[in-house]
Amino acid sequence: MTNRSIAKMTSVEPPSITGGFNHSAGSMGNNSLGNYTSFQGESNIVVSMISLTVFVVGLLGNMLAIYVVLRYAKMKTVTNLYILNLSVADELYILGLPFLTTQNVLSYWPFGSFLCRVVMTTDSINQFTGIFSLTVMSIDRYLAVVHPIRSANWRRPQIAKVINGLVWLLSIFVVLPVIIYADVQEDFNTCNISWPEPHNLWSTAFILYTAILGFLGPLLVISFCYLLIIIKVRSVGARAGLTSRRRSERKVTRMVVIMVLVFLLCWMPFYVTNMVNLVIILPGNSFTAGLYFFTVILTYVNSCANPVLYGFLSDNFKQSFLKVLCVHKIAGVQHNNPGRPHLQRANANNSLVLLNSNGFNGHHQNSQGIQMETCFNAKTEPLSLQAAEKHTL
Repeated sequence: MTNRSIAKMTSVEPPSITGGFNHSAGSMGNNSLGNYTSFQGESNIVVSMISLTVFVVGLLGNMLAIYVVLRYAKMKTVTNLYILNLSVADELYILGLPFLTTQNVLSYWPFGSFLCRVVMTTDSINQFTGIFSLTVMSIDRYLAVVHPIRSANWRRPQIAKVINGLVWLLSIFVVLPVIIYADVQEDFNTCNISWPEPHNLWSTAFILYTAILGFLGPLLVISFCYLLIIIKVRSVGARAGLTSRRRSERKVTRMVVIMVLVFLLCWMPFYVTNMVNLVIILPGNSFTAGLYFFTVILTYVNSCANPVLYGFLSDNFKQSFLKVLCVHKIAGVQHNNPGRPHLQRANANNSLVLLNSNGFNGHHQNSQGIQMETCFNAKTEPLSLQAAEKHTL
């Protein structure tokens, strides 16, 4: 995030790990890497192509997730409103990737002081908003599973909107140091944080500050929530079978758990690298440059992976995505005429293409395929949502 620049640096300045809050010049104190190697030639092409792919997938995926929650009334559940908040944060976070890539390729910041402060501030805010949103979702899962009746008054869409607003305010407050000190550094012409004296103390304190508030603290809260959920599920499961409502809650909880695990996998390398750089002088070579790029781009991969998780782990999101993309499932073969599959049409004028149909073998059977239709009826609600999930996801 702030300072993910992997730019060419001299021996006086430590490398900028960038991404998530490592602020190169000075974030490592006196741990200079010597002559830091920047990306050159073919490496620049590879870096640009990877960044472009992550940017496009993340931008379109989160845009789709935001649209379906805003567009369809049945998608406005408590959990989905938190997902909406996370998607907005991911969308804004991913918008900073082209600026980072440009600085990495050119080895300097060409956009001026104002855009430097805007990009770093936006980047930082959305980094914290993302993890805070996951923390709120985990607390919501705890309330839904462990205290389903007592939490009913709190688990309402109106309350969720207020909490989302508070998450943004908290994120802005946390990144005030970035807002104040972000600027283009004159010596290296890179977008970074210019700490006041004592320079090393400020930079070290800020790395610890962001690691605790942006990773370790939320992770501790999330872990505690799911520990209590596991205890509750085991105790209840031993006494009663699963109702449809409970199955639905488990599916939602499973999705949130997987999202947290993916976040952990994508962000842990970045924070570990930042912490290691506080105590160990890493060599300034092409391997280190590649390592830094990997830890930073992985944080952006997390933002483009979330919409994919929604689509695979939530039936409602999957159906809504297919609706927006004009892809529909086809109903089974009519019993009175097994030779002609029955196509369900939302609009008689829509063009239909049968892509997959199981052949008729002399018996009445169901066939399943994909219905591609034009989007003239895009304002209709998504395909029938399962009643068991209507109030959860």
